Formats: sequence, structure tokens, C-alpha cells
Amino acid sequence: MKLIAIAALSTLGWLVANSAHAQKTSVQSIEEYRQMLQDGNPADLFEAKGEGLWKKKRGPKNASLEQCDLGKGPGVYKGAFLELPRFFVDTNRVQDLESRLLTCMETLQGLNAADIAKTPFGKDEQNNVTALATWLAAESKDGQFKLPQSHPQEKISYEVGKRLFFQRGGTHDFSCASCHSKDGTRIRLQDLPTLTKNPGDGVGFAAWPAYRVSNGQMWGMQQRLNDCYRQQRFPYPGFGSEATIALGVYLGVNSQGAKSAAPTIKR
Repeated sequence: MKLIAIAALSTLGWLVANSAHAQKTSVQSIEEYRQMLQDGNPADLFEAKGEGLWKKKRGPKNASLEQCDLGKGPGVYKGAFLELPRFFVDTNRVQDLESRLLTCMETLQGLNAADIAKTPFGKDEQNNVTALATWLAAESKDGQFKLPQSHPQEKISYEVGKRLFFQRGGTHDFSCASCHSKDGTRIRLQDLPTLTKNPGDGVGFAAWPAYRVSNGQMWGMQQRLNDCYRQQRFPYPGFGSEATIALGVYLGVNSQGAKSAAPTIKR
């Protein structure tokens, strides 16, 4: 009986050791896969498209977006991505990059912002918004985030975003914090950054827009947040909603000083 017990313990130890080794190997394989992805990012194609759309005369007013004010004055786009979302006087609301682009597309080009907001991700003008956001993000790559918090509405938006981040609900009683409030966590083999504090350069907020290899799509921050809500089994919040923008403010302010890596590539 003693021999059997010793053999059983030895077998158990072997299984545990090999299981740990297999898990480590799998994690390492995923990391190697991610490194391989960096060699050719299809986001480059979206960048080129976005730059063309910025300069192209379109819409009922046959105008370009070259006079779009992204917060640093009409036509100034370098560095603007690093200070969004922020409050805009002309709309009297806090806007992120994508919702601000809709404002410019409507006021300068005569396109219908409400119709674009209702368009499914990856279709028609939504594709154009994503391409524009990708190019504008690339123009500020490696710059440090410095979202303003001087206007009362910006401060309120941060607090609303913080509450939404921790709000539990849906059929699974999830919140954003369920996955992104603890260090060293993972879902399957996907590392989950802690977003309640500065997660570091190129992680979390600093990584979007990003090209998703798994579905061959370019995603902006609005689609990323929408998909988070989908995974939590929450209702679709609506493109450019106050909720998604407030979450963007919370994540962006928490990323102050981090370098933007966008556009990145994700699995």
C-alpha cells in the first residue's frame, strides 16, 4: 500500500509539473505569435485611406475635413489624439475622436452624423470614420497622453466613466472592473491589463485603434468599448454615447503620460 501511495504521489507530481510547463509554453507561444504580428500591420492601409479622406472633398457641401477642429484649432491634427476626449464649446459636450469626426463631417461636409452613428461598425461611412481615426492616431504615435481636466464637464465625465467602469449588471453580473482591476489576470491566454491605473505604454487605452487579426477588421475605441459591453451582456450603448465617451475619459486620464502605440495589431 505504501508503494502504491508513493507511486500515486509521484504520478500526481509529474502531472502538476507537466501541466505547469505546458501552460507556460502556451503563454510563451502566444507572446511569440504577437511578436510575429508586429512585422506587418494592415492598419497601414487604413492610415493611407484616412489621410486621403481627410483631404478629399466630399458630401453635399463638397468640402474636405482639413478645417476640422479636434481641440487644437481648425486643421491642427498632430497631437490632437493625445488630448481626446475633451470638452468642445461648439457642441457643448465632451467628445472623443470618433464623435468629434462626426461633428466635422456634418458641419463641414454636410453628411448626416445621426445616420452615420446608426450605421453598423465596418460598413459605409463607419468604415471611413475608423480610417480617419486610424490616421489621426498614427500622426500622434509615441506622444504622451495629456487629457485635459480643467472644464467642469470633463471632470464630471471622468467621474461618470469611473462609476460605469465599476457598475455591475447584465445576465452575468459583470463590470469592466471584473476583468480590468487586478494585476496579473488573464482570460484563457489573453493578458488583461489593469485599467484603474496607468497600465503602461501601448496597453489598454493607448493601443486603440487596432487591427484585429481574428476577424480582419480595424477597430476604433468606440467599437472596442461596444464589444466590452457585448461580452458583459449589456445592451448596445450606441455609437458616440455619453457612456462610451465617459469611459474613454476615465481610461484616458488614467493613462496620463503613457505613450500612444496606436494603431496597433491585436490577435
